[in-house]
Amino acid sequence: MPESAVRTFSDPDDYAASHFSLSEVTLVGRGRFTAKLTRIDLHQLRIQRFSDNLPRIMHCISAPGRASLTFRTCPGPSLLWSGMEMHPSNIRRHAEGEDAIQQSSGLARGAAMSLPVEEWARLAILGGCDLGPPKDPLTVTPARGAMARLRRLHAAAGALAEHTPEIIAHPEAARSLEQALIEALVECLGEAKLDEHRAAQRRHSLVMRRFRRAVEENPDRVLYIPELASAIGVSNSTLRICCQEQLGMSPKRYLMLRHMHLARRALRDSAPGMTTVTEIATRYGFWELGRFAVEYGSLFGEPPSATLRRARE
Repeated sequence: MPESAVRTFSDPDDYAASHFSLSEVTLVGRGRFTAKLTRIDLHQLRIQRFSDNLPRIMHCISAPGRASLTFRTCPGPSLLWSGMEMHPSNIRRHAEGEDAIQQSSGLARGAAMSLPVEEWARLAILGGCDLGPPKDPLTVTPARGAMARLRRLHAAAGALAEHTPEIIAHPEAARSLEQALIEALVECLGEAKLDEHRAAQRRHSLVMRRFRRAVEENPDRVLYIPELASAIGVSNSTLRICCQEQLGMSPKRYLMLRHMHLARRALRDSAPGMTTVTEIATRYGFWELGRFAVEYGSLFGEPPSATLRRARE
């Protein structure tokens, strides 16, 4: 049954949980976080439109069994996929089950589309081009007119979801919209110019996947760069280069921000009377409590005691 939903968020964890392929959001810019997400399920086509206001790092995992792609809906601050700049004229074609990092330096607005892999195979035969999920992620540049048409249709679908969702819920209207979007998509990809994907970026993406795995396997430990680099099998300098390229910061800075988010989650989810700010701060390696409170307030717009107090109300 076709359906749609439009939601706004002030919490990055809630935002991550609502995305099709997003597992984690780490804010790297200060201020009050706001985001908007539009999700539309037609018959086989699944689409999203998103916007978020602060510099952040997203950890994204493509859904297995589906071929997906993303593109920017308008110009804006720098937006990178695994260290590669995404321009409004580009489409990123994701590998099936791709594990990647998206980094923004400010307000980000984007769009996503996905279809079952078998449907892509059928379209490839009809369109006379390779439309299946690539072995490695690809960035392509469609013809300007084709890209503009896809962007207009995607925006129209988002407007319907927000203002007249009953149209999307109608099976025949949903089928017509789906076919128009797929047709525009095939037109974009059939004649798209392939951008060069450098071997070095593939190697760096592999290093970052290992980095992510090592971090996720030790969520409550304070990790140090030498032991991380050793576990991943690279030098300290290689790890710093990869993090700078794909995260826009040093691994030490990223780990600090990630632990700050974990501390916030623990404060928010704590049971009444069961913990204190000091206990949670030190659990995640923040021994200078005054500095922790200042950094926390700058990042999340409130002191840690306010987060804990709200959890108890």
